[in-house]
Amino acid sequence: MDHTQQAMARLTSAGVRGIALTWVDNAGITRVKTVPTARLKETVRNGVGMSPVFDVYLVDDSMTDSPHVGGPDGDLRLVPDLDRLTVLAGQPGWAWAPVDRFQASRAPYPGCQRRFARRQMERAFEEFELELLMGFETEWVVGDGATTGRGPAYGMARLVELSDYLGELVEALGAQGVAPLQLHPEYAVGQFEVSVAPANPVAAADLAVLVRETVRAVSTRNGLPASFAPMAGTEGLGNGRHLHLSLWRDGKNLCRGGDGPFGMTADCEAFLAGVYRELPALMALGAPSPASYLRLRPSRWAGAYHCWGLENREAALRFVTGSPDDLGAANAEVKSFDGAANPYLVVGGVLAAGLAGLREELTLPVPVTGDPAHQPGQRRLPAELPEATRALADSAVLAEAMGEELLGAVVAVRRAEAELFAAAGPEELVVATRDRY
Repeated sequence: MDHTQQAMARLTSAGVRGIALTWVDNAGITRVKTVPTARLKETVRNGVGMSPVFDVYLVDDSMTDSPHVGGPDGDLRLVPDLDRLTVLAGQPGWAWAPVDRFQASRAPYPGCQRRFARRQMERAFEEFELELLMGFETEWVVGDGATTGRGPAYGMARLVELSDYLGELVEALGAQGVAPLQLHPEYAVGQFEVSVAPANPVAAADLAVLVRETVRAVSTRNGLPASFAPMAGTEGLGNGRHLHLSLWRDGKNLCRGGDGPFGMTADCEAFLAGVYRELPALMALGAPSPASYLRLRPSRWAGAYHCWGLENREAALRFVTGSPDDLGAANAEVKSFDGAANPYLVVGGVLAAGLAGLREELTLPVPVTGDPAHQPGQRRLPAELPEATRALADSAVLAEAMGEELLGAVVAVRRAEAELFAAAGPEELVVATRDRY
C-alpha cells in the first residue's frame, strides 16, 4: 500500500468525508478548495485547478494586478502535502492539508509562497549547514470584544469564564498532534494567546494556519466569533503573531555558548543582524495591512521601534537567553508581526534577511534597554503601510530571494490596500478588517 492509499485508509477509518486544501494569499487570507476523500489519490497525482489571480486579491476580495499576475488567464495546480495531512478535531468529518502550487505543466510556480519559504530553508542548510526552529504565537479576540472575557488582563477570572471553551481547544489541538506550550488570557478584553512547539520554518508556517483554523472551528462550535485581525477594536492592544526562532547546527543551539552579545555565537549574531537590517522591509510582509499600523504604537509592547534588546518587549527584535539548564530555550523573537500576515512570506523573508547577514558577516548595533519611546534618537519602524511597502520594493535582499513574480504581486497588493483604505478612519478600518482574517 503506497503513501496515498495509506492516507485514504486512515481518513476513511476516521470518518473523514472531505479534505480542505489551503494556501494563504498575499493579503493574508487563507483560501481553500475541498475534495472528497475518495478523490485524494487523483488530487495528489494531478492537483486541483485554481486561478493565479488570487495572488492579487485584496482583503475585501477585490482584485488588483501586477506585472506578472492578474486578469482571467492562466491556471495553477494545487497539490496537497500528505506529510501534513491532519484529521480536524474541531471540524468532524474533515481533514486538512496545505498545498504547494504548480504551473499547469507541473513546473514550480514562482509565486508560491510556501515554495519561497522552503527554498530559503534549503538555502540555509546548503550554504551554512544551518537548521532553524521557528514558532508563531497566535493571538485572537473571542466574542464581541466587549462583554466576553472582561476579567483582569492575564487574569484567572477570564480562564474560569471560558474554561470549557479553552479546554475544548486544547483537546482539539492535541488530537491533531499539535503540542501547545501554553495558553493564557492576554491584555485586551476577550483576548487569548496560544503558542505551540517549534518546528522547521515551513512546518511552523503550516502550524500557524492549522492552529488558527482550529481556534476558529472550536470558537464557531461554541457560538463565539473569533477575530485574528491586527485590531479587533479601536481601543486597547491588537493581535500580534510574533515569530520566535533559533539557529541550530549539529544539534547545537547557536543562540548560546558563543562570545557575542549575551552569549550569541558569531553566526547567530550575523543572522539576527541581517534580520535587524531588513526590518523596515519585512514590515510589509509581517504587518501587511493598513490596520497593522493602528496596532504598532509606541509603549504598547508591539515593537514599533527599529531596535533590539535583551528581554525588551518594546524592541522589534527581542533576544531571549532562557534558563541556563535549558539548551533549547535561547531564541530571538520578532514582535512587530501580526495576524494579517501570510506566515510563509514571513518565515521566507526572515530567512532571506538572516542569510544575507551571514553572507556579509554583519554585527548587531548596541542593544536598547527600557522603552525606546522615551529615549532621544531612537528610530521608528514604518508608521504606515506605504512606507513599509517602499522599503520592501527597495530591498535588494528580498528582491533576490522572492523573485520578480512574487515580489511584484506582494507590492501590488500592499499598494492597492493602502489606496483602498486611504480615506478610512480608524473605526472604519477596524470594522472593514476585523472579521477578514
